[in-house]
Amino acid sequence: MFYLYLLLFLSLLVAVIFITPLRFKVWVTTAVIAITALALAVPSIAVLAGAENFKIVEMIGPLFGQESLTIDSLAAIFLLIIAIAGCATLIYSKGYLQQYLDKKSSAHISMHYAALAILIVSMMLVVMSSGGFSFLLAWELMTIASFILILFDAQRAEVMRAALSYLVMMHIGFVFLVAGFTTAYTCCGSASFDALPICFSQGKTILLLILFLLGFGMKAGLFPMHVWLPEAHPAAPSHVSGIMSGVMIKTGVYGIMRVVWQISNLEELHIAGIILLTAGIVTGLWGVILAAVQNDVKRLLAYSSIENIGVIFIGLGISTIARASGNDIVATLALCGALMHTINHSLFKSLLFFGAGNIYSQMHTTLLDRFGGVAKSMPVTAILFLISTIAICALPPLNGFIGEFLIYLGMFNSVRDGMDTLASAAGILSLSLIGGIVVLAFTKLYSTVFLGSPRHHHVAEAEEVDGYRIGAMAIPAAGIILIGTLPQYAVNVVERVSMQLSQSSLSVFGGYINPTLCKVSLTAWLLIIVIALLYKLKSRAQANRTISQGPTWGCGFTSPNIRMQYTGESFSEGLESVATNLTQNTIEGRRVSKSEIFPSSHNYNVRHKDKIDRLFAAWWVELLYIINKRIMALRTGKINNYILFALLFLVLIFVLSLLNLI
Repeated sequence: MFYLYLLLFLSLLVAVIFITPLRFKVWVTTAVIAITALALAVPSIAVLAGAENFKIVEMIGPLFGQESLTIDSLAAIFLLIIAIAGCATLIYSKGYLQQYLDKKSSAHISMHYAALAILIVSMMLVVMSSGGFSFLLAWELMTIASFILILFDAQRAEVMRAALSYLVMMHIGFVFLVAGFTTAYTCCGSASFDALPICFSQGKTILLLILFLLGFGMKAGLFPMHVWLPEAHPAAPSHVSGIMSGVMIKTGVYGIMRVVWQISNLEELHIAGIILLTAGIVTGLWGVILAAVQNDVKRLLAYSSIENIGVIFIGLGISTIARASGNDIVATLALCGALMHTINHSLFKSLLFFGAGNIYSQMHTTLLDRFGGVAKSMPVTAILFLISTIAICALPPLNGFIGEFLIYLGMFNSVRDGMDTLASAAGILSLSLIGGIVVLAFTKLYSTVFLGSPRHHHVAEAEEVDGYRIGAMAIPAAGIILIGTLPQYAVNVVERVSMQLSQSSLSVFGGYINPTLCKVSLTAWLLIIVIALLYKLKSRAQANRTISQGPTWGCGFTSPNIRMQYTGESFSEGLESVATNLTQNTIEGRRVSKSEIFPSSHNYNVRHKDKIDRLFAAWWVELLYIINKRIMALRTGKINNYILFALLFLVLIFVLSLLNLI
């Protein structure tokens, strides 16, 4: 009965969106999602405050038996993330899609909003489902809805390719998930997450872990299953990229958490931790190196999402290893850090993609070297983008610092205690290296786009975006600032989630984490006060002075011009020697040769594409081509051949029936 109600609800939602007048579609969609989010946020907050798990419905699935939709503490955290990001995305879309209303048909816009609503609802169903058929149904709805959203500009060939690549790879991951749930069902008669301990006790731990890691890792963007991500995010509209990167890929993290924390055998738990830590280190380093060499804003942000997934998995890996070793303090710290970074990334990555959408809507490009000096014409966007840039670099006083700080704290405690020293040392080394390259990547991004002088007249003529987009960006910005300046309250909630997830009775918040976080909070507020005082003193000192403006000092050169600014390529040139073996480069135009004493005007752009793409994404294009070529060979145009094909098919069915194969 539940599935019938779900089908009726989604059908009614789509019908209402389609029949609503064009200018009201966004408000109808926003109202439905806001009401749904509020209805789920109330029990979620209650559960996080200490109430019992809230069971919404129990049902019998058509394939795997008994299932339910339940809000526990982990689901509650993800529901709040989805609710906030979903509402902000819809508000942002009001301003972003304004430019398309006279270019796209009403049906096209309706399809977009219907898919966006289904995406948000399906993500909510994913985190509430106990597993089995309901989980797979919601997972598939999420995939199809996001596929439609990526296809918004389907007339562009690169968009069509990115969407098809995404769809193929997501269904490969879906096959692994089906295999995982089917294996669980054959072992213990249930495909729910809660039944996994029974399967693990029968020696299926490593098999199930690999199946679920491949299935959930495909959605999360784990290396080497990440290749769809830097193609799909640049192809999708910016608000879609924001919710896909900030929230949707975290459903893969959610699934891994559900599976790993059902393992009770300590030896197998240690192996799982090593696998997660290794996957996190490789994913984080690969993502951040590729991000730093990108010359496209949205591709850089997409690779950065891969890096942040790596950071989360480093925290999960350390927590799992510590739990296997009986080090509850380190396990709690690392898991709290992973959960905090999951929340934090949803905020600052949504804000970054919204900012990218702002500059794209004004300049109609995302190439770094077409910008420069955007802060002069779009000051509010520049400030909000700066907030998210500082946050993603894990610098105080903003939220990105908190999650990584807790993971570091756990790893340093592990080294101090002499437990799992090698794993923790590897985590510390990799996380510090990732953090350094992140600063390089986002210094390059912000300075090339927002600082310097405009490289094109479109930049100089740009205007600040509308209030809807600014208001939508203010939502994650507020979360970034609040968590960064008052981390003790957020971590207190997250620790309760980690304790329930790991079934631990040890709380380290009151006597260990809270005093440290209070000092972090005090330091953050002091830093903000010092910056405010310095700005006030500067304004007072300049009040009675005439301020003159002139060109930036050109190091003694008397005729500087905009072509002499750092480009994205030159900024990260030193790192490219490391990334050479990781990328395949596509070059447009030509370099200025050493023999050109007085060089003429050049157009030069380098696109750094992941080499793994050839191994894990491009193969299916060639496979489809071969299949199509073979099928086309059967089109002889002769009716007798077609009759023969039908006869052979009937004979095949007859033979298989005799052999009891069908």
